[in-house]
Amino acid sequence: MNVLVIVNDQPYGSERPYNALRLATALSKREEVELRVFLFGDAVMCAIAGQQLPEGHYHLDRMLKPLIRRGEVACCGTCMDARGLEEAKLVEGARRSTLEELADWALWAERTLTF
Repeated sequence: MNVLVIVNDQPYGSERPYNALRLATALSKREEVELRVFLFGDAVMCAIAGQQLPEGHYHLDRMLKPLIRRGEVACCGTCMDARGLEEAKLVEGARRSTLEELADWALWAERTLTF
């Protein structure tokens, strides 16, 4: 089954990106699932490598790494530009993408989950 997870919210201050990545991780462990994750809007900031957080906080950049190994993680390029985020600052394996690619992924997906 082809599953697309779209994440829209800011990385911290809301539990939605965290829960989206938790669910995506659980789905990625199923052999019958092919998974793609698209980070939109403020969610592109989830993919910044080397985040420095207080002890006890979850690290969204680290949560993306197993998803990259088992599927694809793409970030909206327009959203990255609006936030001054360069591709070189992304977690290894996450990449800049386009709305056109998201449209292709939406057609590819049998299920789309949006957070």
